[in-house]
Amino acid sequence: MHKFYYIIHLQFLGFRYHGWQKQPGVKTIQHMLDRTFITVLGHENFKTLGTSRTDAMVSANHHACELFLSEEIDIEKLVFDLNQNLPQDIKVTKVEQTDSSFNIINDSKEKEYHYYFSFGEKAHPFCAPFMTNIKNNLNIEMMKESALLFQGEHFFKRYCYRPQNKTHFVRSISQCYIKENDILTANFFPKNSYVLVVKGSGFLHHQVRIMAGALIKVGLGELSKEDIIESLKETNEGDYPIGFVAPSSGLILNQINFNL
Repeated sequence: MHKFYYIIHLQFLGFRYHGWQKQPGVKTIQHMLDRTFITVLGHENFKTLGTSRTDAMVSANHHACELFLSEEIDIEKLVFDLNQNLPQDIKVTKVEQTDSSFNIINDSKEKEYHYYFSFGEKAHPFCAPFMTNIKNNLNIEMMKESALLFQGEHFFKRYCYRPQNKTHFVRSISQCYIKENDILTANFFPKNSYVLVVKGSGFLHHQVRIMAGALIKVGLGELSKEDIIESLKETNEGDYPIGFVAPSSGLILNQINFNL
C-alpha cells in the first residue's frame, strides 16, 4: 500500500526519446526515470504517473510526475541522487511532498506550450532538437493575426489527430500568439526565429502541433484567416485535420500550473 506521495518536477530534452510514457521496446522518459528510481531507492515498490503524455522527440522545460511510495524519503537527498544517476538530458528541478487528495492529471489546471520555428535558409543542424525550419518564406504578420483567433472557447475537432467518438472537442485557449523568439537562444540559431505560445487547460491529441501546422499553412498562403475561423465552428465538417501535424521537435512543454 502506497502511503506517501511526491511531485517530481523535471526538465528533459526529448530528441532521443519516444515520448514520456513507458512503452515496450523503445526508450522513453518515464522508463529512464523509473530505472533511476530503482537504483536510488534500492527497490521496485513504487509507482510513477505523469501529468501528460508528450510525443516522441518533444522536450519539456517543466514536466512533472507523481511518485507513490510506501516509505517517507529525504527530499533533498532524493533530488541529489536522481540527478547524479539520470542521463544528462533529464534533470529533476524540485520534489514536493503531497497527499492522497492530489491527482496529477486532474489537478494540472493549465499547460503552456511553445512551438519554435524559422523559415528560409536551412538552419544549422544543431537546431534540429529545438525548432522546425520551413524552407519557403512565411507571412509572419498573417500568422500572428491568425494565431489570435484560437483564443477563447472553440470546437477543435479539426485540430485533433485520429479523434475518437467520445472525445470532447470543445476546448478553451487562454492565450495564443506568435512572437519573435527571444526565449530560447543559441549562437547557432538562425538570425530570425519565432515561437508560437499556447496556454490552455486541456489539449487534444496533437492539437498544438496541428495548430502550428495550420498557421504555417496560413504563412504559406495555403489557408486564410477565414479558413481558421470556419474550422473552429462546430458546424464545420471539413477534412481532418485542417493543418498538417507539425514536426514534434519544435514543441516544448514550457510550464505546468497546478491547482495545489
